[in-house]
Amino acid sequence: MARKPRFHLPGVPQHVIQRGNNREPCFFAEDDYLRYKEDLFESACHNHAVIHAYVLMTNHVHILVTPGNEFSIPLMMQDLGRKYVRYINHRYQRSGTLWEGRYKASLVDSQAYLLSCMRYIEMNPVRAGMVETPSEYRWSSYRFNASGDADQLITTHPEYETLGETTAQRQHAYRELFRSQMNDQQVHDIRCALNQELVLGRDDFKDRIQQMLQRQTRPARLGRPRIEEESAIYYVL
Repeated sequence: MARKPRFHLPGVPQHVIQRGNNREPCFFAEDDYLRYKEDLFESACHNHAVIHAYVLMTNHVHILVTPGNEFSIPLMMQDLGRKYVRYINHRYQRSGTLWEGRYKASLVDSQAYLLSCMRYIEMNPVRAGMVETPSEYRWSSYRFNASGDADQLITTHPEYETLGETTAQRQHAYRELFRSQMNDQQVHDIRCALNQELVLGRDDFKDRIQQMLQRQTRPARLGRPRIEEESAIYYVL
C-alpha cells in the first residue's frame, strides 16, 4: 500500500506521535528521557521547527510542533530518530529498529484546537493512570506552560499568548483549562485526525486546506450511501 502523503504547510502546527516498535518501551532510564529531549532540541533548531508541547511516555511520544519550512518536521524526525536510536542501541547493546514505522501527524487549526491539543498531549500520563495530575509528571511540557519551569524545548505559540497579558496571567489561565476534563468528542476528534493523518480543525479550515493542497482532510465515509442520497430524494421535516 502506498504511503499517505504528508501535509507540509510552513507556519501551521502539527500534532506528531511516534510509538515504540510493537508498543515496547523506548525509554528505559532517566538518562534516556534527558537524552531524547536534548536530541529533540538540537534537531528542531537545526531544521527550523518550534515545539509548543510534548510528552514522553514509556513507549511513545507526542509533540506539537510548528514547521518553519516545508521539510522541517520530516527532517527533524529523521534527524532525531537517527541520533536517539544510535544512542539507545549503543547504551543497551541492542540492534535494529526502536520505532514502529514512521511517525504519524495531523495538521492543527490553531485558533480552534491548539490549546485542546496541548491539553490532550499533557494529560496523557493522567489518562494512563501514571499520575493524578499533569504537574506530577516530569517528562512533559505542562510544568513550563502552567508554572514557568525552565524548559529549553518550548516556544510558546501565539494562541497561548492570548491567554493573558502577563506571563503569570497566561500560566494561571492555562492551569484553569485543566480543571475540567476534555469532552469525549474533543478526544475523539484529536485521535481520529492523528491516527488517520488528517486535519484537526473547523470545517472552513479543512475546506481551505483541501482546496490549497488538493488532499483529503476528513475521514472517508464508510458504507454505501443512503437510498435517499442515491436517488437524490430529500425530505423536509
